[in-house]
Amino acid sequence: MSKDVNVAILGATGAVGKELLELLAERDFPLKELKLLASPRSAGSKINFQGREITVEAVSDKSFAGVDIVLASAGGSISKTWAKIAAKAGAVVIDNSSAFRGDDDVPLIVPEINPEAAEGHQGIIANPNCTTILMGVAIYPLHQIQPIKRIVVSTYQSASGAGARAMEEAKVQARDILDGKQPQAEIFPYPIAFNLFPHNSPLNEQGYCEEEMKMVNETRKIFNAPDLKITATCVRVPILRAHSEAVNLEFEQPFDVDRARELIAAAPGAKLVEDWQNNYFPMPMDATGRDPVLVGRIRQDISSQNNLELWLCGDQIRKGAALNAIQIAELLLEKNLLTGANSTVSV
Repeated sequence: MSKDVNVAILGATGAVGKELLELLAERDFPLKELKLLASPRSAGSKINFQGREITVEAVSDKSFAGVDIVLASAGGSISKTWAKIAAKAGAVVIDNSSAFRGDDDVPLIVPEINPEAAEGHQGIIANPNCTTILMGVAIYPLHQIQPIKRIVVSTYQSASGAGARAMEEAKVQARDILDGKQPQAEIFPYPIAFNLFPHNSPLNEQGYCEEEMKMVNETRKIFNAPDLKITATCVRVPILRAHSEAVNLEFEQPFDVDRARELIAAAPGAKLVEDWQNNYFPMPMDATGRDPVLVGRIRQDISSQNNLELWLCGDQIRKGAALNAIQIAELLLEKNLLTGANSTVSV
């Protein structure tokens, strides 16, 4: 990899931004210069990175001069405002929001699944939704051997999916409840501590929320399977960090369970966790702070000979967001896909 890469993190003070910083250091990413960008409210604050203090700057149309890669994690409205400006300035933007995921000319990438999609980028690459990434890493090895016909997935999503303030709110609510106080909800619409509720994103006319439709549409795009049948139920649960998912997969014909275990155990980005004797399978506590998607409890669906069931847990902030973005950046460097990539971007 080149040692001359200038990187900017847009949304550097958020939960994902902080994780991006940790991963850049942990993975020895080839940095020349690092620029930290955020809203004017956060400008002037200082963040320690590898023994030196970096001052957070307010993002502006001059922020991206000389920047090679922008890791954007500041929300969809911010990305819509700045991503094309950054790309026109010469950067490749890896965007963690949903702003561009559905655009036909914007690649949606999970490096373990569709790295080839990076070759067609025009200056912006979308990082998929956390639940989509985690499920994709777990099931794509099976899809490669025998195409999946239908997916039924239920998610159990942690507070981290709504950001650092939501995680803190969950902690405060838990303390209040234990102290006999009425919990107050500001970030979430309802108390999350000792509670759960269907995902609070907007509902469509069919009764599916935005989060559920992200799983449907993004999985189809990443797998290059536009006709893949998918239905999802997404639920917020009182877990601080790491999402869990129960997945039912339907194939055209039976899929051998032992073969499925072998494929997942050997798959990049996945780790098989199964101790049937002790009823020990993936848990959010074990997935927190770890890179792999933990997969287990793989079994034959007793209601259909062509279906498999599995359970997975993955760190929402790490592989579900920051790690996947860093891996995309590493892919761009490995394939030499930075130079001139933004020449067709228009604002």
